[in-house]
Amino acid sequence: MSLSAPTAPASGPSVSYASQLPIVDLSAADRGPEARRLLHAQLHSAAHDVGFFQLVGHGVTEAETRALTDAMRAFFALPEADRRALDNLNSPHFRGYTRVGDERTRGARDWRDQLDIGAERPAHVPAPWEPAYWWLEGPNQWPEALPELRTAALHWIDRLSGVAERLLHELLASIGAPPDFYDGIFGPRAHPQLKLVRYPGSSGEGDDQGVGAHKDYGFLTLLLQDQVGGLQVQREDGNFHDVPPLPGAFVVNLGELLEVATNGYLIATNHRVVSPPGATERFSVPFFYNPRLDARIAPLDFPYADRAPGITTDPANPLFAEYGRNALKGKVRAHPLVAARHHADLLLRQDQPTMSA
Repeated sequence: MSLSAPTAPASGPSVSYASQLPIVDLSAADRGPEARRLLHAQLHSAAHDVGFFQLVGHGVTEAETRALTDAMRAFFALPEADRRALDNLNSPHFRGYTRVGDERTRGARDWRDQLDIGAERPAHVPAPWEPAYWWLEGPNQWPEALPELRTAALHWIDRLSGVAERLLHELLASIGAPPDFYDGIFGPRAHPQLKLVRYPGSSGEGDDQGVGAHKDYGFLTLLLQDQVGGLQVQREDGNFHDVPPLPGAFVVNLGELLEVATNGYLIATNHRVVSPPGATERFSVPFFYNPRLDARIAPLDFPYADRAPGITTDPANPLFAEYGRNALKGKVRAHPLVAARHHADLLLRQDQPTMSA
């Protein structure tokens, strides 16, 4: 099943889509003051009430999308030995191929395989006085037989970083905050992440966890999904509801950094993926817009701050003042085999100051 190219649909969304998640057209920011005002009202409501929305009008072209998705499908069609040559067990930076069942969410295995990619940089082996999270900065692993994958994936990171930056500016403006408030913690040393993911169908063992319920710990996630479905979002009633694929849209969700920065006014929402039935394959491409590893996230000053409900703290999942500590914690928990091989001595201290301190 091919992935849909993320271009704005020619006609309006159906009621079934609108009943699931808000739909936000980013191109409205360029259509005059009234259109931008309505965009801000939509963004404000979506980010404050739901934490998820469908994004259209983002400008990413069909050709750009096809270049990435064609290369991704070619990668997963490679012989298993070729994919396993890029095993993330080879990488102290948590980059590369994860075999089906080797990633964990809340301790349970996720029934998918994937290729983890980040900004292409030299390895940063932290000095004794540097934080351990600098291990997360380093080179990717690429298949020699598919040079087009490297080109398309790194272009996607650059392209979606631009979309996410623009979206973040409009989102902050929508709640009355300075649009550029967080520009200083991104820039050329930002830490974006990209996953190319295949769900091979159910495990056959009564376990339908494609990805277990979780919240993302960065700023924004932009997801390109195919037409198979399986993404579910927890809504106000406490139940998980399907997110029907919307052709031409990215599914956007807010990460925990924005929730903490606004003291709970903007919300990060639990979501999960249910494995497709039988041998049906599902493909998805989540992109994570994250700041520098050493960024400390300042509380946001905005007019609605007095209406913020506060955040719910989880002693088993503390949030740290520096983004890199959250990122390292997430990687160590999700990839225990990599952590055991390369970082057995890097246990996160529980007495580190949290973001709320």
